[in-house]
Amino acid sequence: MRPRPPVKGRGIFNGTGLIIAGLAATAAALLFPILSYADHPADATSASLLSAQTVTTPYGPLSAQDRDFVTKVRLAGLWELPAGEMAERKGTTQAVRDAGRHLVDGHTSLDSHDRTVATQLGLPLPNEPNAQQKQWLATLRAARGQEFDRQFAGILRLAHGRVFSLVAQVRAGTQNALVRDLADDANTTVLDHIRVLEATGYVDFSALARDLAASPSAVPNPPSVDPAAAVPVEPSPSATYPLPPAASTPPPSGAR
Repeated sequence: MRPRPPVKGRGIFNGTGLIIAGLAATAAALLFPILSYADHPADATSASLLSAQTVTTPYGPLSAQDRDFVTKVRLAGLWELPAGEMAERKGTTQAVRDAGRHLVDGHTSLDSHDRTVATQLGLPLPNEPNAQQKQWLATLRAARGQEFDRQFAGILRLAHGRVFSLVAQVRAGTQNALVRDLADDANTTVLDHIRVLEATGYVDFSALARDLAASPSAVPNPPSVDPAAAVPVEPSPSATYPLPPAASTPPPSGAR
């Protein structure tokens, strides 16, 4: 039997089929970027929030991250300076007492810079540490002898490690000249404190790495006041403290 010729107008390769196929391909090309973008809604949301929370100042755009950084610098001084004074009084080695002195000097200067920036930008500042920082101070007040030395070095080194990454992030991305200068000052201060804390010989680097890798839980900041009402972070009137008897050299980090 002779095969039947194809019926005109039928089959997927006729004119109508080609048009439909072309329309489908066009629709897919148009939809693909939209669907792909929908897979990353956080990026769009973050960009929108960043734009909405950034304000204009005479010193350049001020982002939410910039404002949070100014607050965190203030909070650091509110608890690290008292911690440094405790180290000067209670430290059993000269290295611990020296680290305490660096904390007092560094945060006295950095807090003054921070309050100046807050005043120029009209940013409120806290006048007391947050709940986590108060807990750290209570731990240090209760510790004695070499236990104090270990707690002081461990807690302060952990706190400085966390803030060090924040300083780098702010310094790399801020568009505000005042915040940029503050980040430079904070970077120098924090790095100095990290070095003197490690020089005590009491930093447990294995525990530090685990703690830094863990995601810290968010701690609400205390109420803020007008920058003009922010109480300066300054050392106690007495510049000298009775020193405890010198203790033995701290054990090597691998021995703990």
